Amino acid sequence: MQDNGNGRMHFPPPVSKDRVIWEFPKCYTPQACLQLKEDWAAQAKAACKDRAARHQPWDRQKMSKAVVVGDLNVGKTCLINRFCKDVFDRDYKATIGVDFEIERFEMSGVPFSLQIWDTAGQEKFKCIASAYYRGAQVIITVFDMADIKSLDHTRQWLEEAMRENEPGSCFIFLVGTKSDLLPSEERHRTEKDAIRMATEMQAEFWAVSAKLGENVQEFFFRVAALAFEDSILKDMEGGVTPTSIGQGNSIRSDRANLEEAPAKDTKRNCC
Repeated sequence: MQDNGNGRMHFPPPVSKDRVIWEFPKCYTPQACLQLKEDWAAQAKAACKDRAARHQPWDRQKMSKAVVVGDLNVGKTCLINRFCKDVFDRDYKATIGVDFEIERFEMSGVPFSLQIWDTAGQEKFKCIASAYYRGAQVIITVFDMADIKSLDHTRQWLEEAMRENEPGSCFIFLVGTKSDLLPSEERHRTEKDAIRMATEMQAEFWAVSAKLGENVQEFFFRVAALAFEDSILKDMEGGVTPTSIGQGNSIRSDRANLEEAPAKDTKRNCC
């Protein structure tokens, strides 16, 4: 609830039922996961049980930032659109610069939002997109499972994203898209290669199909849950009480991020 400036109180719409998460989401495969766990951390679970944490205004909720990087035409935008809009567009359109979506969740009764930044894979947009890597809690490196070269390029994408973030500050995911295009035997071989790469990158591997929707929701639920729990635990380490969980420390969620940052950063980084 918030004042809209005219003396009227604005009540945001409730979280969609399919964005309510109570059980900690499972990983895709134990061979390449960040954490083998079946429940929230005890401290985070206790904090979420506090009723005061469940009724924070939506403009003061916890929010985390995820950036999606990878080669041109590996399916980054299709992956995001399948989760956020439940659509799949067969007509390929390259992302120009950056774009983002905001997804609202309810995690164990606590409001939480995930900013998902879709970055361009074209070389000419790298200097613009890199400005948005900063402050990421999650880095999602994407490759096309039908194009093994794009898997090799994920190392470089991760290195570029991590230049703008502190070491060890981000959850890292390696996502193989277009899994529906591979026969089962070839998919198995590609997944083995991807798991080896994920191990080197200290990332969690997922294979998904935006076309079929396979593993897409499960993947983003895993991303959101890990980011949410991490933000709660960091707040508590910093002395934030359970009744304050959900307040403050949120990143900006309006389009000012999209409009202002390039004006500053492109002068320094580009051309």
